Amino acid sequence: MGTRAQQIPLLEGETDNYDGVTVTMVEPMDSEVFTESLRASLSHWREEGKKGIWIKLPLGLANLVEAAVSEGFRYHHAEPEYLMLVSWISETPDTIPANASHVVGAGALVINKNTKEVLVVQERSGFFKDKNVWKLPTGVINEGEDIWTGVAREVEEETGIIADFVEVLAFRQSHKAILKKKTDMFFLCVLSPRSYDITEQKSEILQAKVNLSNFQC
Repeated sequence: MGTRAQQIPLLEGETDNYDGVTVTMVEPMDSEVFTESLRASLSHWREEGKKGIWIKLPLGLANLVEAAVSEGFRYHHAEPEYLMLVSWISETPDTIPANASHVVGAGALVINKNTKEVLVVQERSGFFKDKNVWKLPTGVINEGEDIWTGVAREVEEETGIIADFVEVLAFRQSHKAILKKKTDMFFLCVLSPRSYDITEQKSEILQAKVNLSNFQC
């Protein structure tokens, strides 16, 4: 049995600063061969005192998901190009961080201080579809994007207007907002327009216009 175990190749992994190991699968592998290597590797990592084991599977290796799950792994998160599975193999309390729990959105109060006009839109889809509601431009901040950059991008994408970020006016927090699982952080930002030459984004925006407001600037 010892000779057999020694012949089973271990999975190559990168150790982190928290006694964890991340295995990034690249080459195709038969699921049975993968299972043997995974079992041998888990035994080896337990002897070394490792704790959290991460397995990154690209789309092309989806055949290994069932094998990993059968050995105690669970889904952690997914991106367009890969699925990440994780397992806590230590007797100590599981301290693996949860998947991203927040979504950041922003609304744009694009206001002309001289004329007291504010930019508003009607959306083709979403909660306000077919409700004849005029609202401020809003959108989701992209991963790695600053709030002030993202809100200006959303305004330009939806209305064609280039505007400069001024300040955060207010923010609010709501829970179970996305698929009833995520926390939504929403920032209302003031922007100053460089012009009011509107070009609607036809795929999302039904209409856009400037309207007189009662805001005091």
